[in-house]
Amino acid sequence: MEENRKVVIIGSGAAGYTAAIYAARANLSPLLFGGVAMGGQLMITSDVENFPGFPEPVMGPELMERMMKQVQRLGVTIVPELVKTVDLSKRPFFVETTEGKTARAEALIVATGATAKWLDIPSEKRLMGKGVSACATCDGFFFKGKEVFVVGGGDTAMEEGTFLTKFASKVTVVHRRDSLRASKIMAERARKNPKVSFIWDSVVDEVLGDVKVTGVRLKNLKTGAKTDHAAGGLFMAIGHEPATKFLGGQLKTDEAGYIVTDGRTRTSVEGVFSAGDCMDTRYRQAVTAAGTGCMAALEAERWLAEQGTH
Repeated sequence: MEENRKVVIIGSGAAGYTAAIYAARANLSPLLFGGVAMGGQLMITSDVENFPGFPEPVMGPELMERMMKQVQRLGVTIVPELVKTVDLSKRPFFVETTEGKTARAEALIVATGATAKWLDIPSEKRLMGKGVSACATCDGFFFKGKEVFVVGGGDTAMEEGTFLTKFASKVTVVHRRDSLRASKIMAERARKNPKVSFIWDSVVDEVLGDVKVTGVRLKNLKTGAKTDHAAGGLFMAIGHEPATKFLGGQLKTDEAGYIVTDGRTRTSVEGVFSAGDCMDTRYRQAVTAAGTGCMAALEAERWLAEQGTH
């Protein structure tokens, strides 16, 4: 049976859950499609120390479970299914999951997030959250006095590497080419930092360590030679991929697929709003995702009122 709702939210990370909280409190009876892997990127994050209101570190999955319980307490319908397709050509908007569940929405909030690009090697997956990270801002604090490696050659890698020098004793940037893709100003900032060094024409072949990262094995792409290096941490900075392909190009996005908004949360289609990492190319933090989730719900409420449907 097809659901008809004033607001449908797609995504179950900090942005989606916060949007649901605000939409529910505005009596909009939101329906939330959370995907198969509920909880977003925080589900693969160990200690979270930078989310307000938690004087002691909280595990990422626990934080997301608390958000989900809060949403459920407010009576939000949560469907743990992946949205396969949407039709934004007319209102109410049409949403369909991979399991065949359908819904129509007067307003739609897209909060599907983004995923960091990984090397996709077994040792990396095994040590994720145990020294392997894709967010220096989130985890840099835990690497005080340690030698760390950063993979990448773009602005993100330079920014992450430079940030990590506040904590790490040494930062080594590993890049598969012999020159950086980063902008001149970002590259110069990293090069001038005495704690930053570079290893060129190389990739990570394996992450070393049993229960935590103890080193990395690098492979030189020109010679094929493999070398082991001691390390306390490994940071991926090879980009993120927003989960926006299911939109089928119906919303305006940038070249990388991030949803373009009006500086707040309104998208190129009236009545469709976006929040969190699928539209945020800059901050990518749980607290900013939650903030934009709140904004999207408030914007949707105001827009529905303007339409005379709330």
